[in-house]
Amino acid sequence: MTIDYAHARELMVEQQIRPWDVLDIRVLDVLARLPREAFVADANRTLAYTDVELPLGNGQKMMKPVIEGRTLQALNLQPGDEVLEIGTGSGYLSACMGALAREVLSLEIDPELAVAARARLDATGLGTNVRIETADALTWDTERRFDAICVTGAVETIPARFTQWLRTGGRLFVIRGHSPAMEAVLVKTDGSISDSLFETDIDYLRGAAPAPQFHL
Repeated sequence: MTIDYAHARELMVEQQIRPWDVLDIRVLDVLARLPREAFVADANRTLAYTDVELPLGNGQKMMKPVIEGRTLQALNLQPGDEVLEIGTGSGYLSACMGALAREVLSLEIDPELAVAARARLDATGLGTNVRIETADALTWDTERRFDAICVTGAVETIPARFTQWLRTGGRLFVIRGHSPAMEAVLVKTDGSISDSLFETDIDYLRGAAPAPQFHL
């Protein structure tokens, strides 16, 4: 079956993204242009523009398009911004942020996913301003500071180290809380919540899930 991916992208934007209050023209343009199908496994290409999470291997998943759209809109990336992404995943969101900002440093704990994401970015000619580093963000550290930080996996509580990597006036997007009612928030450099954005439910960042609870 031959799929018109350009038409599928258009339908995704008009029928999924816009109705979920993503109205930023720059974000909509990026989502309408970038080939999401190139960032999923061949077996799932026909599902690239559907409203579902897609498996990436090693237990990881690609977020739904609507979550990606809301994430990009919340970050409000500007052409001069330096961005830190925690959790590269497929590399698709990395590419989207790279199209909106000056530079993206993306951390991926899984070496196989990091290699695959780099290969997808190179194969599509996207992400020339995206650098992927294999690292665990919960132990990684840097003296560098960023205008925006995007966390692509949920956390029970927001690690203080994440906000320490923000420049003054920067913003951190993260989804926090307990499944199935997690909250997407924007966090300021002092660790306070600047905006509560929407409720959702995604997988936890590795190492950031709540401790198991045992009940008698």
